[in-house]
Amino acid sequence: MANIEDYAVVGDLHTAALVSTEGSIDWMCLPRFDSPSCFNSLLDTPDAGRWLLAPAGGGICTNRRYIEHTLVLETEWVTPEGTVRVTDFMPPRDDKADIVRIVEGVSGTVRMHGELVLRFDYGHIIPWVRRDNQGIHAVAGPDAVYLATPAPLHGENMHTVSDFTISAGQRVPFVLTWAPSHEPRPESVNAESVLEETVGFWQDWASQCTVAGTYADAIQRSLITLKALTYAPTGGIVAAVTTSLPEELGGSRNWDYRYCWLRDATLTLEALLAVGYTDEAAAWREWLLRAVAGDPADLQIMYGLHGERRLPEMELPWLKGYENSTPVRIGNGAAGQLQLDVWGEVLECLALTRTSLLTHSDDSWDIQTSLMTHLESVWDMPDNGLWEMRGPQRHFTHSKVMAWVAADRMVKGIEDWNLPGPLERWTALRERIRADVMAHGFDRERNTFVQSYGRPDLDASLLLIPRVGFLPADDPRVVGTVDAIQKELTEDGFVLRYRPTQCLDGLAGEEGVFLACSFWMVDALVGVGRKDEATKLFERLLSLRNDVGLLSEEWDVKGQRHLGNTPQAFSHFALVTSALKLQEAGS
Repeated sequence: MANIEDYAVVGDLHTAALVSTEGSIDWMCLPRFDSPSCFNSLLDTPDAGRWLLAPAGGGICTNRRYIEHTLVLETEWVTPEGTVRVTDFMPPRDDKADIVRIVEGVSGTVRMHGELVLRFDYGHIIPWVRRDNQGIHAVAGPDAVYLATPAPLHGENMHTVSDFTISAGQRVPFVLTWAPSHEPRPESVNAESVLEETVGFWQDWASQCTVAGTYADAIQRSLITLKALTYAPTGGIVAAVTTSLPEELGGSRNWDYRYCWLRDATLTLEALLAVGYTDEAAAWREWLLRAVAGDPADLQIMYGLHGERRLPEMELPWLKGYENSTPVRIGNGAAGQLQLDVWGEVLECLALTRTSLLTHSDDSWDIQTSLMTHLESVWDMPDNGLWEMRGPQRHFTHSKVMAWVAADRMVKGIEDWNLPGPLERWTALRERIRADVMAHGFDRERNTFVQSYGRPDLDASLLLIPRVGFLPADDPRVVGTVDAIQKELTEDGFVLRYRPTQCLDGLAGEEGVFLACSFWMVDALVGVGRKDEATKLFERLLSLRNDVGLLSEEWDVKGQRHLGNTPQAFSHFALVTSALKLQEAGS
């Protein structure tokens, strides 16, 4: 089984596939990010579904890269017989999904081996497969998949196998197309034509980013990755393309991240708007307004790609899990948790777009007013916190700070935009929340904010206090918090979210360092004037990216490898924000 960092991603703005350094597509959901997967070996064995296309001798590729400023992957093997390249990509689309693989002989003559193992419904269903004049046709319930290729194909032990040779100058395409099984077979695309179109699409999109400077390439790769996590029909952004990649190898901290978290909205928008991607920011804002419309008491922390509210969590016992990390879960029970910070994040998000997009609507303000009115009555309740703890509810400091943010942004909406609302009441609430945080969320003896009221534990979310404007970045209480987190909440210089064994999060085991939190430390260090230290940490974080610039959710300090779902939006928009902050500081 490949390491998490051994995977690259290709996608079509509806779904995505993970391609290993061995040339195997080990994870793919069709037709959407959150649909049941048809390639599942990431969470089991090759018999659970994969698509291998590599030299017959096998082995890890010699090198690979994305074509510049695109999501088109080129993987090369240099063998004793010659050199071969496989180009993988998914053309952006409207309805049917295509994944295209082109085998190219670079030098010599290389024997190639392909294995297509389709297993629908998360590896549970073997499709009925038949040959046709273009390749094969596989059907299972609502799903139909067609493989078109001039290469030879034959069935072997419920696999579709292709053995052929490729010589210098030859190109052999494989086009896999998904369509609803009740519809006629769609016309297969021309691999070479859609390659040119796909390269053009991504390069045109990337050209809108005009960021220069030391970290321009890292910023652009992360922006392309964030774009790849966008569900084009609605503008929603998934947290990652995978489910159940573990936060601890062999452990049970395995969650489904193929949904849209509201708290990602503010940080995603900040990253996109900072580099001029207003269309994506506007689409995400509209998705957000549709999702949260309705009774403000029913606000959820996450939704489906179309704003679906019901994301029931269940386990798939027939899958062994990544490196035997069970259970494998789909859906996410945290959708029903009370996380008070999300009201602040939504209102911050809408305030940010009002300022940056220079637009607002009565409907938007009406929704914001409704959300704020509800928050007034619940902000002082205990909750589960932004880390979705499954232990007892508590008064989390970050949740209270974000309630302050909500009141602050609504006050500024009235003052700066002349929007209607109870200015005096919300101003008084803002001050009451600030006083509550300072009285109960700050440890004066240690000169640090704490994770929750009445407990000494630290939490990386405290690094966001200056970012949201609760206190200035150089405030002695902020400096003290930064110092305390560096001293007590780091491993090998990287930041943990919190210490699971101390914080009663309701789960067994440990986890790796959370990459976004280390980027927050970069921002905090810049804020307190320690730019050199921030730069050193940032460049260490850049070195954790895999060979094609991707980051997962966490880093295993002991094992020196990625952990958690991948590629992780939280990690990538944190990277963008930190890079911009360092460049602004003159790094």
